Amino acid sequence: MSTTASRGIRAGRASFVRQVRGLSLAGVLVGLLSASVVSVASPAAAAEVPLSQGRNATVSSAERGDLSAAAAVDGKTGTRWSSKFSDPQWLSVDLGKSTAIKKVVINWENAHATAFQIQTAAGGSGPWKTVYSTTAGKGGVQTINVSATGRFVRLYATKRSGQYGVSLWEFQVFGTGSTDPEPSTTPKPTPSATPTKPGASPTPTKPVPSATPTTTAPAAGWVPVNQAAWKKALDAYNKVAPEAVPAGIVRVPEFHTNCTVANEAKDDPIVLPGLSGASHMHTFFGPKVTATTTPEDLLASQTTCDALGDHSAYWAPTLLRNGKVVPMKNFRVYYGSRLKDPSDVVPFPPGLVVVQGDAKRQVATPKGASGQFWCAGSAETGRSADGNWPVCAPGGNLIYQLTFQDCWDGKNIDSPDHKSHMGPAKDGKCSGAYPVAVPNLSFMLGYDSLGGDGLALSSGLASSIHGDFMNAWKPENLGALVKVCINAKAKCGTTPGWKK
Repeated sequence: MSTTASRGIRAGRASFVRQVRGLSLAGVLVGLLSASVVSVASPAAAAEVPLSQGRNATVSSAERGDLSAAAAVDGKTGTRWSSKFSDPQWLSVDLGKSTAIKKVVINWENAHATAFQIQTAAGGSGPWKTVYSTTAGKGGVQTINVSATGRFVRLYATKRSGQYGVSLWEFQVFGTGSTDPEPSTTPKPTPSATPTKPGASPTPTKPVPSATPTTTAPAAGWVPVNQAAWKKALDAYNKVAPEAVPAGIVRVPEFHTNCTVANEAKDDPIVLPGLSGASHMHTFFGPKVTATTTPEDLLASQTTCDALGDHSAYWAPTLLRNGKVVPMKNFRVYYGSRLKDPSDVVPFPPGLVVVQGDAKRQVATPKGASGQFWCAGSAETGRSADGNWPVCAPGGNLIYQLTFQDCWDGKNIDSPDHKSHMGPAKDGKCSGAYPVAVPNLSFMLGYDSLGGDGLALSSGLASSIHGDFMNAWKPENLGALVKVCINAKAKCGTTPGWKK
């Protein structure tokens, strides 16, 4: 749509002022994988219906409810998606099946992106492959010719043309047809495993709800569990013989892993997979992590964690004092159970990823509020000038405990918000939408600091604390720890026995 036509539609509305004045950006349009871009008068021939039209779409944010993701794929040039006023922003469309893609048409509103990428992926959470990139976008209607294949297509905008968000009337994906569904997104049925309850004979078993094989493609962002890998993990767990708990052992269902810092980077392979430098700073524990890291990568990597078989990655926003990194004093992850019957717990499914907390939560946390950082090893003697951080007496250190959910939906190893496949227990038991009991994670983040003034998280206020977990345990090791420690309600260290 031309700028004149756009003004006509938007006359009298507050957002009219978003028009870009005096824009003189020029440059070479960079194409990857034989991509090219030209300006056209209309998005596509009338007879050609976009593969994206009416499909499920998700976005990084929406300015308000009526400017949602669905408006960008409804085939109407009078409705639009508009993001919040920050960089980066993205829109992802699920085509339903892996598809040969030949072009993408973007019908920008005035608030367009000057720098953006077109990316494809087999799954809603990536990894993403960039098939087109530019830093000289001019808005209007753009037809981007590509040669790619994927089920998910994402517009990833890294720089806005003005002070407002990015906005577009239509995002259209055209292709030559669909192929068979991706194996990773439409799992084949496999027999569900039934883990043996600790202390019971091999014959009676307590069934674990398994993922029901689907015949339709999952919605965008939902990643079904790999049934074969899940069955293999449960088989390893079932082969572990329960052990008698020695006298004197603390009867708490728990084991732990201790890790040191692996690296720090502005990456997040769960929330922003494949986008190097697009996140706020994170501190990573376990193997070294980048924006493209997958659970498979972790299993083949060296780790800084001391529990045998734990190659998982853990991360949290970096703590800063006056812009400089505050060193970590210690980091420990507890694996436990808060359920009435910890023998219900089974190991995590392979490849599970989950986020706990909210990086966008920016509220004050005065003394007594929820989500508090606190002092370990010494008393709190005061508060910072802004009231959000404790001041610890000498001999102590600043600490935070982040606790994850106990129950899993039994179907998906990821979800659009990276949280909805996990849920809380009800009356001390996993049931309903979250029937599978898994270990309850608890991050203990200890900082080499006495708290006080000048502190902030890389994500903002103390209330924005959050943590990410990417499961890469060797199944035989995790299964043994769950069986011998959690199921038996016995406090272990980092090994499936009684060593501390």
